[in-house]
Amino acid sequence: MRRILLIVTLLAACATHIQAATLEEKVVEHTMKNGMKLLMVERHTSPTVSAWIRFRVGSVDERSDERGIAHLLEHMLFKGTTTLGTKDFSAEKPILDKIEGIAQVLTAEKAKREKGDAGKIAGLEKQLAALEADASKYVIKDEFFELYSKNGGTSYNAFTSRDGTTYLISLPSNKLELWASIESDRLQNAVLREFYTERSVVMEERRRSYDADPESKLWETFVAASFLAHSYGQPTIGWTTDIENLTRSKAEQFFHSYYAPNNAIVAIVGDIDTKATIAMVERYFGSIKPGKEPPPVTTIEPKQAGERRIELVAEAEPTLIIGFHKPAINTPDDYVFDVINMILGSGRTSRFYKKIVIESQIATEVGTFDAPGSRYPNLFVISANPRAPHTIREVEDAVQGELDLLKTTPVAERDLQRILNKIEYEEARQMGTNGGLARNLTEYEAATGSWRYMTEHRGKIARVTPADIMRVAATYFTRENRTVGFITKKEGVK
Repeated sequence: MRRILLIVTLLAACATHIQAATLEEKVVEHTMKNGMKLLMVERHTSPTVSAWIRFRVGSVDERSDERGIAHLLEHMLFKGTTTLGTKDFSAEKPILDKIEGIAQVLTAEKAKREKGDAGKIAGLEKQLAALEADASKYVIKDEFFELYSKNGGTSYNAFTSRDGTTYLISLPSNKLELWASIESDRLQNAVLREFYTERSVVMEERRRSYDADPESKLWETFVAASFLAHSYGQPTIGWTTDIENLTRSKAEQFFHSYYAPNNAIVAIVGDIDTKATIAMVERYFGSIKPGKEPPPVTTIEPKQAGERRIELVAEAEPTLIIGFHKPAINTPDDYVFDVINMILGSGRTSRFYKKIVIESQIATEVGTFDAPGSRYPNLFVISANPRAPHTIREVEDAVQGELDLLKTTPVAERDLQRILNKIEYEEARQMGTNGGLARNLTEYEAATGSWRYMTEHRGKIARVTPADIMRVAATYFTRENRTVGFITKKEGVK
């Protein structure tokens, strides 16, 4: 049996080495003169391609008067350009300029709150509505989407996080030049039309998805309490008053400063010829001038000196979140946390699931993850939902018991080997699709400075020892480094 296990282990190690070597050989890098980084992988299994653009600017890079602007820009960049999304831009532009003039005055008056002139606000709102109705006559809705859809495009989407903003599409490989034409046009000629209408949409999104949802509200409050100084504590969508005070002029300035080639990482994976792809991307993107680099976030979160507890009283099922401050991605202890995450919270064989969900049955689910970003020191988070009639405190104590066990009892070598095999499987699964590989290439290049983090990850995990796990657990899983958030029902609510 030992010999069979050894053979399986050796085969798994060989497979991982081959996979890493193959990826190292297959990824073709090209950096343009304007700073745009292009990562390509040829895969000729189907006549399709996935193209991802990640900008190294997210909500962590916003100033205090810009909160929510990266997320709102994600919405706005679907609105079109000077040639797409409009019937006649030359006629539309003067109206857009009038809208901005009125909106600037209206936003300033509303910012006075109770001192604002209600009559003036009502008059400005009426003018704004009339101008927006006039401008809407020139708008062609969703023209980006329609163009991609008619040409076989799928998974057309975007997302904003603390660490960056990403735009993605999958399409037939013979339509890649259409992607280059559309995306280079968007980067150079984006028009933030319908800005104030979309700002209202985002405010409604915030109300519905955060303010009116107890679990989301708990999460937002928990993160804000965990980071008193660092901008990781601010929500990506922004607080309500942040969104209210965003203007098109401010968004345009942010866009033209940072959404530029030198802050962009492009991954193209699929049925391509790399030399032809480089030439095409150079043709469409090469003349775009670089912009500013977002200034580094120099604020360092002060060391937490005592437990913080956040309670949210709501008509919702009890929920528990526990977070511990930890280092950023690609640091020595972060690799140890990757192992701890697998031990405690990865799947039905994890310790939390076996002990807390199956054996004691005091929770319906327990999970672990890193949040809210990875570029800067972040949190190791444990979330759980108690199973009635068990309480938040019971689950919290059970979780802490497992954390304390890591401090004193070495993890068995066979358990570490199982974790290595599972990590290998998960990494292979994530890279199995064109989109999955494109996502990882752009994400790790942006977060760590090199996509090779993917090929080096398992080797660094393999060097984590039981002593490392005990040391990290003892260092970070302390009461003074812990923030606890929980939902309790209102009295009288069953």
